[in-house]
Amino acid sequence: MGEFLEALLDPQFPLLRYALTAGLLASVAFGIVGCYVVTRRISYIAAAVSHCVLGGIGAGLYLQTVAGLARDDPLYGAIPLYGAIAAALVAAVAIGLISLYARQREDTVISAIWTIGMAVGLLFLYKTPGYAEPMVYLFGDILYLTPHDLWLIAALDVLIVVLALGLYNKFLAICFDEEFARLRGVRAEWLYILLLCLTALCVVLMVRVVGIVMVIALLTLPAAMAGQLTRQLWQMMLVAVVACMVFVTAGLALSFILDLPTGPVIVSLAAVGYLLAALVNRLRGVRAA
Repeated sequence: MGEFLEALLDPQFPLLRYALTAGLLASVAFGIVGCYVVTRRISYIAAAVSHCVLGGIGAGLYLQTVAGLARDDPLYGAIPLYGAIAAALVAAVAIGLISLYARQREDTVISAIWTIGMAVGLLFLYKTPGYAEPMVYLFGDILYLTPHDLWLIAALDVLIVVLALGLYNKFLAICFDEEFARLRGVRAEWLYILLLCLTALCVVLMVRVVGIVMVIALLTLPAAMAGQLTRQLWQMMLVAVVACMVFVTAGLALSFILDLPTGPVIVSLAAVGYLLAALVNRLRGVRAA
């Protein structure tokens, strides 16, 4: 742990600070929106949105390379992130509308969008000159975080938190009793699509740290763990935010000390936390009986 703290404070080694800052910022949005996702039971839709992000990243990398941006250009590395935001929002709206209004089998259409997004991203990566390694975005790599990324993550984090908390009562209504919300005049359909868009932006926040494949686990596991230990949604959010921060910090430290990939370590810790919370909840139920 001493090595990790020394590297964290070393001015010559900013990558860990970038990763930790991004992780802590994203943890706030992840803890809040993740609780909505788990409560509304839309994890599979959130997973589909997360995989569509690769299409935007691939297109952004291709355009960045074709434009000939140098590594010292302020926009270098940012265009793929903007592409991820665009792809995530388009996928969220499309999947939301399909799940609400389409007459076709919902699971089939969502699976098709999921795979199309991945396929388009891989094709763009293949055609990008000098860049044929999708693993960075599939499984995360803190070496690709930049100060510009941190500012963008901070801005998205503020937007997500303001909307998620500002519409707390309405989101609460559609998560627990959508029919009652409609009777009270709440536009449940558009709130549902907005929730998917917030989920999509959350995915973008942590793609660079844990990758597309595992970002949905970090979105849902802390929230699911918090749900085992709390009874109120606001309590669940608070515990989920703190848990996500702990998993990110501990995962970064362990991956640095043991020389392991960061994303899998963070998600593995989140899985252990969820299992422990489930065990505690089970033991409480046995004692109460």
